Amino acid sequence: QVQLQESGPGLVKPSQTLSLTCTVSGASITTNNYYWSWIRQPPGQGREWMGAIAYSGNTYYNPSLKSRSSISRDTSKNQFTLQLASVTPEDTAVYYCAGDTTVIATTSGNWGQGTQVTVSS
Repeated sequence: QVQLQESGPGLVKPSQTLSLTCTVSGASITTNNYYWSWIRQPPGQGREWMGAIAYSGNTYYNPSLKSRSSISRDTSKNQFTLQLASVTPEDTAVYYCAGDTTVIATTSGNWGQGTQVTVSS
């Protein structure tokens, strides 16, 4: 059974860089044809796919966030990481990591439970 767990700070100050890590168990993040995504859901809004890193290490980003986002991985720890620069209060959201056979994770994939991140001074 594939399990994902997000970790990172719950509170970030404006203009700082948010960094979140997803730890995967039950599957390798280098598994062929598998993609590992970050998705967020601001309060009162729908989910927004932010980007993904493929089994190959290739990365894909939502164009609206590409200039501020970076996704990387540590295969030795079976983890992948999101960095979001220059955050503002509008980046306050529940952040999820997910794994799926598509670049943009679907509800049929494997998801973490989500972690609340608040951007506030």
